[in-house]
Amino acid sequence: MQAGTELQARDWYDSLPASAMVYPEQLWDRVKYLFWTFYTPYHPLVRDTALRLRVVRHEGRQDFLIGTIAPHLSIPEFISHLLGKGYGNHFVAWKDDGEVVSLRYTDGFAYQYHVRVFEDREVRAHYEYTPECYPISHIMETDMEARREEFLSLLGDTIVAHVPSAFSD
Repeated sequence: MQAGTELQARDWYDSLPASAMVYPEQLWDRVKYLFWTFYTPYHPLVRDTALRLRVVRHEGRQDFLIGTIAPHLSIPEFISHLLGKGYGNHFVAWKDDGEVVSLRYTDGFAYQYHVRVFEDREVRAHYEYTPECYPISHIMETDMEARREEFLSLLGDTIVAHVPSAFSD
């Protein structure tokens, strides 16, 4: 890919609509909602600085390989499919190695469906706590679920499903 094309693609990914938090019913969750409303724009800087200073470490790719983008689609077409299903750019997420974009669909204030798309067309996805509701449980990956069949149903013919073996995720 040429440098100009890469910059155009990066600009497009960065311009994707942000995922929305669901306004919670519980008072304490509303306090967290308010905090994250103000903090979210600063989080990527805080996250990236903590990684550069090695306060925290994040390497590789998370588990939960779903498959690869179907050959008849470009990466932007695949992402557009997810945007049409209500997913939005999840700016606060960790950046996995080779990741192009991280998208999520919130399931209430407490849970989210999280999809990562990679430059090699790989797609990984899982269901988990939102960082806004349960930041520590989210970081610790508590109760993270594959929900593979739900993701495959959502993605339909836009993906070539990975066939798990006894030796892979």
